Order: sequence, then C-alpha cells, then structure tokens
Amino acid sequence: MNAPARALHDTPRSDWRREDIAALFALPFPELMFRAASVHRAHFDPAQVQVSTLLNIKTGGCPEDCGYCSQSSKYDTGVKASKLMEVEAALAEARAAKAAGASRFCMGAAWRGPKDKDLDAVCQMVEGVKALGMETCVTLGMLTAPQAVRLKQAGLDYYNHNLDTSPEYYRHIISTRTFQDRLDTLGHVRDAGIAVCCGGIVGMGESAADRIGLIHALATLPVHPQSVPINALVQIEGTPQGLATPLDPLEFVRIIAVARITMPKSMVRLSAGREDMSDETQALCFLAGANSIFYGPKLLTTPNPVADSDRALFARLGLVPMPLGPENRSDV
Repeated sequence: MNAPARALHDTPRSDWRREDIAALFALPFPELMFRAASVHRAHFDPAQVQVSTLLNIKTGGCPEDCGYCSQSSKYDTGVKASKLMEVEAALAEARAAKAAGASRFCMGAAWRGPKDKDLDAVCQMVEGVKALGMETCVTLGMLTAPQAVRLKQAGLDYYNHNLDTSPEYYRHIISTRTFQDRLDTLGHVRDAGIAVCCGGIVGMGESAADRIGLIHALATLPVHPQSVPINALVQIEGTPQGLATPLDPLEFVRIIAVARITMPKSMVRLSAGREDMSDETQALCFLAGANSIFYGPKLLTTPNPVADSDRALFARLGLVPMPLGPENRSDV
C-alpha cells in the first residue's frame, strides 16, 4: 500500500525506479485498478477506445530469429514469403477499414529493415492513407536516420518498433539484433519528429522481474512512447516460443494497469492475444487503462476477434470508438 502515489500527478515522469514499478505490481488488485483508472480518467475519456486496423503489406521471409514470430525464415511455421503489396491494394484495404469504423491504419512488413526502393512504395501508402483522414502507423524493422526523415515527410504519424521484453531477458528471445539496435531505431524516429509506438510481448517465459524490467525500459525512455502496445504471446507452432506457458489473465491486467500509471498520457494498446481472452479479461483491461484495440480477423499472421464480437463487447460495456481528432491524440 506504500507504492508511490506520485504516479497520479499530471506531469509524466521518466525517473521511475524498478523498485517503484515492483511496488505497483505488488499492490492489492482493487487498489491498483483504482489508481490506474484514476490516471486514465485524468487524460482520456474512459468510455472511448481507439479502433485500429493492422495490415501485413509484406509477409514472411524475415532473416531475424525472433523466437515468437511466424514470419521468421529461421522457423518452419507454414507462412510463405510474399512480395511487397501493391500500393493501390493497400489503399483499398485502408478504405475498407475506415468503412468498418477504424480511425487508425497500421502497415507491417517482415523486414530486418526496409530497402530504400521499398520505402518509396511505403511512403506512397502512407500518403494515401493520410488522404483518407486516418492516422498512420508502420512497422518495418530497423530504420536509418534518413529513412525516418523520409517517412516523416510522407506524413507518417507513428512508427512501431517494440522492445519486446526486458534488457536482461532479450537475449533469450532474439540474437540477430541487439536491444541497443532497437533503441537506436527509436532514437531515429524521435529525432525525425514521428510519434513512437513501442511496447512488448508478455507470456514468453519471462519472470515477473522481466515484466517489471520491460515497463521500466519503456517508462524511462527519453520521452514516453506516445503509443504502448501490450501483446500477449500468441503461441505459434514451429517457433521456440510455441510451447510457452500462457500468462495468468489477472497478471496481464496488472501489466496494463502499471503501463497506464507509469505512462499516463500514452495510448495503451490491447494488442495481440485478444482471441484467447475472455470478455471479462478484456473489460478489466479497459478499466485498467487500455484504450485501443486492433479490429479485424487477423493481426499480421495471427488470429484476432472478428469485428462483430468486438462490436458486441463494446455494446455490453458501453464503449464507443474514439473519434480521430487533436483532443484524442496523445502526442499533441
């Protein structure tokens, strides 16, 4: 009960200590939920949830060895490599997503990092999605500083590049790039003036200390990520993480709550793994401060609840899609 109450202050802080975060995780569940909901209400409408759509614009064939990923060329997961999607095909998907109620359109490509020639097409996609009046996000792997500037010039709102897990556990998940490589890409994105979308994946066999370490790494970045996706591992046969023990649902809710408290103005995104969550778990996540979901039957290559299920859940909970406007943007 002696966890720091400074978290309720309006000014986000980047001086979190691991012991501060551990104290939040150790709070009785009702107290943690109260604090998280209070922080959430101070910065967002608790009845609004942003609806996003994620499109895989280039599937499979990635040379990285991320232990959770179906798109790695290192593992036999049944995912076939594809070429980069044509620009107009991607924009057709964006128009359909907008018609279905999405205000944010995210595009992902299975690359270690984009080639400059491929970035030309991605920039055209970003420009086209922006012209539809939607918020844009891409995840393309590692970026150089000039590539980040090109994406900014195309009008990109957010760049997604997750830390995945704690610095200490990272080597158990991936060996083909370092934790510092990820921080370097985030620095290029920030320097270019693009909002950062950065979170992690839980349920990969990490310890409670590693979950504390992940939140600590995110909440002590030079600037809090404007967007923080929290993913529950989706077990994929053929990957090293395919047999990981699923995380306890209430522990997952605690992670959402602690992310909300430590990064009060960030969009906390309830991301991968919702297909295996009960309505009650998702409801607790919204109460704990999650205010974004991905809409549609698939997240890259993994299943996601169908839109009708999400609409029904929103109706049961009295939630509404967040309109796109300056008052709802965490980066202004």
